[in-house]
Amino acid sequence: MALEITDDIDALVDVLPPNIAAALREIDRFDELLEVVLDLGRPSEARYVTGEVQLTDHEIGQDTIDYVVARIGDFGDDNRAGIERTLHRISAIRNRSGRIIGLTCRVGRAVYGTIDIIRDVVESGNSVLLLGRPGVGKTTMLREVARILAETKRVVIVDTSNEIGGDGDIPHPAVGRARRMQVSTPALQHAVMIEAVENHMPEVIVIDEIGTELEASAARTIAERGVQLVGTAHGQTLDNLMMNPTLCDLVGGIQTVTLSDEEARRRGTQKSVLERKSPPTFDTVVEIQDWDRVALRADVAEAVDAILRGRSLAPEIRVRHPSGEIESMYAEPEVVAAPPESPFAAAASRRRVPEGRPSVLRIYPYGLNQNRIRQASRRLNLPVLLVNDLGEADALFTLRTYYRKRPQVIADAERRGTPVYVLRNNTAVQMESYLAEIFGLSAETDTVQQALEEARTGIEQVMAGQRNSVRLAPQESFVRRMQHELAREANLFSRSSGTEPRRHVTIYSNQ
Repeated sequence: MALEITDDIDALVDVLPPNIAAALREIDRFDELLEVVLDLGRPSEARYVTGEVQLTDHEIGQDTIDYVVARIGDFGDDNRAGIERTLHRISAIRNRSGRIIGLTCRVGRAVYGTIDIIRDVVESGNSVLLLGRPGVGKTTMLREVARILAETKRVVIVDTSNEIGGDGDIPHPAVGRARRMQVSTPALQHAVMIEAVENHMPEVIVIDEIGTELEASAARTIAERGVQLVGTAHGQTLDNLMMNPTLCDLVGGIQTVTLSDEEARRRGTQKSVLERKSPPTFDTVVEIQDWDRVALRADVAEAVDAILRGRSLAPEIRVRHPSGEIESMYAEPEVVAAPPESPFAAAASRRRVPEGRPSVLRIYPYGLNQNRIRQASRRLNLPVLLVNDLGEADALFTLRTYYRKRPQVIADAERRGTPVYVLRNNTAVQMESYLAEIFGLSAETDTVQQALEEARTGIEQVMAGQRNSVRLAPQESFVRRMQHELAREANLFSRSSGTEPRRHVTIYSNQ
């Protein structure tokens, strides 16, 4: 479906002084016009999609600004006014005494068909939050959402600055059958939101620019009453919203909790962690990247939980092509890789993942320290990605103690045919060993295993009192580091001595 745009541009041009209106008509680029700016003591200018154009050679006087103010609606507490039965918005700049000394006359457009890219999400009944930079089309999309939903549901728009339904008492036709409640002052938006639910029995509430803690709280109250919410908020991405202390409650809020030792081991994290405080107010977040491109996070709870645990779920990207066709794809996930200075980078760069194996290994960690897995993959310079959905995993890593209990997730993995790797202990050495084996890191894998086995045998001899110290065979630096870690786990002392390539590890008794 092609987009249909209506803008009532003549209504806006007619409130401007004749010389400025004539200049705009002479340029004749109304399809690209964004806004006209009038500032006291400066030439007026028009801002287009492709740049700015000066409309007059002389400076704007107070009489020019007063001319426009007299021909538009009254300014509210938010310093915004409009033109009756249109979507145009005029914003004022005042001096310290309250006199208007500047105007921004923004063109308001109704774009029919703009929500085709997310229509299935909006009509699903889930509450949807639209995010995006200023001017990207959040309010335009919100207006179209209200019109589409009002065809089958009872929709009430809470219109703080009359930007959704236009100025005047009669809403603009672009909102269709949706009813509109105006807000006398922005400070009362939260109260009008609650009033709309209590007095008018809506099935859907449409809100623009949720920006305060009271409004976020009112939105949660509405959602808890079973009313579908569709709104916009300040912020470009879900991550931005989570870092906003005022609005993070919209996606469930964030709190610090202290886990028990057992739970921390099960999750593979430290004891103090960040967690989502409550269910999100909005089920779905749509990040509007451009007029024809959005990033969709269909499950906000899952996305927030993943971010708090150091992972990143790839959003669904939807693109509308000029033909009207909508393409859906998923962004490539960020891959954990070793930095160039990794001590093992030079050796690992000569190795390749065997034929038939994925170029990225997606691991579902169960009861393991996730930071150690990342550390192991960086040391070995291997492309490893941790996932929290078993269906996306190429392998499941767990400990022997958990495997013996046969939890549901392990049973599911085996039923799916997902390989399950059972580690003896929750150490980076074990993880590096398994990763090296999975990626088939050449014949050196056998050498590494032999070196580690030699270290274990030496540790057993020292702990049994058979020897006071054991000198191991010379090894590369990364292998020596593994041997040192094994000694530390056994509470034994070890040190490296000698010069390359004959540098070796000696393990000593603590006595």
